[in-house]
Amino acid sequence: MSGLRIGICGGGIGGFSAAIALRKSGHDVQVFERAPAFNRVGADINLTPNAVFALDQLGVGDYLRETAARPTFRISRDGETGEETSRLPMSAAAEEKYGAPQLTIHRADLLKALQGQLPKDSVHPGMSAKSVKLTEAGATILFDDDSSLDFDVVIGADGIHSAVRTALWGQDDPKFTGIVSYRGVFPRGKAPETKDTDAFTKWWGEVSEKQIVTFPLTRGEEIFVFATTPQQGWTEEGWTLPGDVEELRAEYSNFHPDARALLDACDEVTKSALHVREPMEQWSKGHVTILGDAAHPMVPFMAQGACMAIEDAVVLSRVLDGVEIGEVKDALIRYETARKPRTAQVQENSLANDWLKKGGNADWVYGYDAWAVGLT
Repeated sequence: MSGLRIGICGGGIGGFSAAIALRKSGHDVQVFERAPAFNRVGADINLTPNAVFALDQLGVGDYLRETAARPTFRISRDGETGEETSRLPMSAAAEEKYGAPQLTIHRADLLKALQGQLPKDSVHPGMSAKSVKLTEAGATILFDDDSSLDFDVVIGADGIHSAVRTALWGQDDPKFTGIVSYRGVFPRGKAPETKDTDAFTKWWGEVSEKQIVTFPLTRGEEIFVFATTPQQGWTEEGWTLPGDVEELRAEYSNFHPDARALLDACDEVTKSALHVREPMEQWSKGHVTILGDAAHPMVPFMAQGACMAIEDAVVLSRVLDGVEIGEVKDALIRYETARKPRTAQVQENSLANDWLKKGGNADWVYGYDAWAVGLT
């Protein structure tokens, strides 16, 4: 394979998406992931039409449709009264309008689909990048075992604790938002007799930090629950810990009975702190850049974290298409120039947490085409 030799730190959704797209552009791409094996960890991924459309061009759309659920609507309801405040048709209606439906899927199923598009010898689990060093005509990845590899381009897709980001700009700890989240999954057969269990439903609390989101997973065979609530002084060392189901239910004791019934169906949950960073002014230095949570971590209130990483990957592959090594720096500037305004807007709107609460226009999010957006 000709083209640039590219090293990607991080074998997650953004890293794998970038690897597939860059290989389609003719580059030699190697992915390095700190985890020793790709186990079935994590839970939901909400892929809105903008992300599904991008993934369709990467060759994984058919597999995703076989394993995912397709929410029928995106519904907002008042958490206390149960009053419906907005309803946006999804599924076939979204496919007709945006070229792709919304898909809700287990994270492991999405990663399996993406990894299946890559040669086995291009993915290297158990190789943790601890730093990156800029060179005259590229960059060197330094690994935890003190080995190193040289590349024409290095991409940091290594999450909110990005070693690549730290190597380029120094230590910058993410900020705790004062919000914690609970996540749980239960079989569809345990779902209460409430309407719209096949929809993406958001129950809005009395403050913006408080909400319950539910939607189907795994061809509709499971129901996923995501809930957030304010909590100050998070001191636990872990970011994701076992949660207390009774504590979860107590937090939403003032919610409508239909919402509480969904929490009653959860046997166990995890609890996590939500962290953010301010939008960055610069993503690239020399022949190194970052994408996804390494560049723009966001709270999940618009369900766009993974979607933004996928969009980043596609746009990055487009700016590097046909580029020779002497043109890399300019190409990376084009990439971040194209992406920073959109990701900053999504970061800010996610934190404000009022998008589609009482209706509104979803087109600016769902109608974005990463394969066709203009590149300066």
